[in-house]
Amino acid sequence: MTSRTPRDSRLRLVPHQPIAAARRGMAPRGAKRPAPRPPEGTPLPGELARQARAQLAGAVRVARWATERGAPGTLSAEAAERAAAALGGTPEQVRAEWDRARLVGLVEPHGNTARPGWRLRAWDRDDTAVLRGWVALLDAWSLARPAPEDAEPAAVAEVVEAVPQLLSLLQLSAGPVQLPVLLDMLEQRVAELRTERCEVPYAAAPAPGGEGGEGGRAGAEAAPAAAPRAGDSPAAPRPDGGEPAAPGDAAGTLAALLDWALDALASVGSLVVRPVPGPGTAHDRREAVLTPLGNWAVWVKLEQICVAAQSPAGNIEQSAADMLRGCARLTPGPARAEYRAWLAARPAGSAVTELLDAARGDDALLRGLAFEALRVVGAPAEPAVRAVVDEPFLRPYALLWLAELEGGDPEDTLRVLTREEATWLWVDTAAAVADHGESPLLVRHLESAVQGTVPALLEEVRAVGHPRTVQVLVALAAAHPDPVLAKAVRRAAFQVHTGGS
Repeated sequence: MTSRTPRDSRLRLVPHQPIAAARRGMAPRGAKRPAPRPPEGTPLPGELARQARAQLAGAVRVARWATERGAPGTLSAEAAERAAAALGGTPEQVRAEWDRARLVGLVEPHGNTARPGWRLRAWDRDDTAVLRGWVALLDAWSLARPAPEDAEPAAVAEVVEAVPQLLSLLQLSAGPVQLPVLLDMLEQRVAELRTERCEVPYAAAPAPGGEGGEGGRAGAEAAPAAAPRAGDSPAAPRPDGGEPAAPGDAAGTLAALLDWALDALASVGSLVVRPVPGPGTAHDRREAVLTPLGNWAVWVKLEQICVAAQSPAGNIEQSAADMLRGCARLTPGPARAEYRAWLAARPAGSAVTELLDAARGDDALLRGLAFEALRVVGAPAEPAVRAVVDEPFLRPYALLWLAELEGGDPEDTLRVLTREEATWLWVDTAAAVADHGESPLLVRHLESAVQGTVPALLEEVRAVGHPRTVQVLVALAAAHPDPVLAKAVRRAAFQVHTGGS
C-alpha cells in the first residue's frame, strides 16, 4: 500500500482543548464495533500470549534482574557481566535482551535508574499487555538486528518501508512463499518508492554529448519516467548525490537486505525461513512463512482492530486504576457518570489521593483519565493537585487542570505550559494511543503537536527525554501512511535508541 497524498511535512495547528484533546488522543471511546473473526486456524489469545511470553522470556528475565537491583537506565558493561553471571549466558546476550526489554516497554529509564514498565508488572496476568508488547517489538524489527555495515542507509530505509507489503503478502498467501517471489516483490516496491520520490533512474547508456557529462544526464532525465524493476534497471540516483550503483549491484544489495530483513523478523518470532527441495541455488531454495504470532499480528494490522477492550461494568467497587480502565472506552458523558458514582462511594480526600496515585503509574492512558475524573471532583481537589505540580510526570496535566479550574478558556489553557512541557505531554498522550488505541488515531495525534513542522516536532521530542519516546516514534512510523514522514520518524527513533543526535 502506498501513500497517494501530497507529502507536506507541515502540521496543522488546531485549537487546543487541553484535557479534552488529550482524551481524544488517548483512546477511541465510541461504541464498540463487532471485531472481525481471525483467520481460520489462528490460536486463541491465551495461546498467542503464551507464545509471546516464550519469545520474550529472556528480555523479561533481564528486565526483572535490572529493575530489582536499581540498575542504571543504560546497562553498563559491568552490569551486563553481573547479569550474565546471575542469569546465565554472555554479556552480549544480556545486552541484546536489554535492548528488547526497552523496545517492548518492559523497562523505562527514570533519571539515572531503570524502573519496571507497566507491561512488566502486568506480564504474568495480562495477555493483552503481553501481545501488545510483542507487537511493539515487531514494529521495531529493524532495530532488533543491525543492518549490514556495508549497506547504504538509503537502501536500508527503502527495504524497511517495503517490508509491510512483504508481510501482507505472506499473510494473504496463508502459507509459505519462496524467497525469489519475495525478492521480486521487494524489487517492484523499491522501484515504486523511487518513482514516488521522482527519482528517475539514469539511462543505461549516455546520450550524445559526452560520457557522464551534462548531455548524458539530460538525455537520461528526458527518458520516460517509467517504474523499472530494481533488478533489471540502472539504479536510482543516491540521495546523497553519489554515483548510482550498477544494475547488478542493486539487485545484489536488495537480495542481501532481504536476507537481513527476514533474519531480523525471524529473530523477533514473526516468521520462519526454511529450505525447500528442488533445483536452483541453496539460497533460492528457501521459503518464508509467518508464525502464528506473526500471522495474527499482520492480520490485526490489516483489519485495524484494537486488541484491548475493557468493560465498564462494576466500576464503583473497583480501585481507581481499575475504574479508569473500565471507563476508557466510554464516551465522555457516560464516563463522567461513572466517575461521579465512584466518587460518591468514598470520601473526597481519599478518592483524590487514589486518583493521583493512579496518575503516577506508567500507563499514560490512566494519567489522562485520572485528571478527567479530578475535573468532576472540582475545587475540593485543588490543594492536592497544586501539591503535585513539581512532579515531572504530573506537572503538565496539573497545570492544565488548574488553569481550567481558574476559569481559563479551554482554547487557551495550553499556553500555561512551556514548549518543553507541551512536547512532553504530546509524547505522553501518544504513548497512551500507542498502548491502547488504533493506528489511524496515532497518525491524527500529530495534529495536536505545538510544533509547526514534523522535523521540528521530532527534534524537540528527541530532546524532551520522555521514557517512552522510542516506542512512540516506532509506533508512529509503523502507522503513518506517508513513507517519507515514516522514514524520518524511524530515523529519529533509531537515533534516540542508540543515543545519537
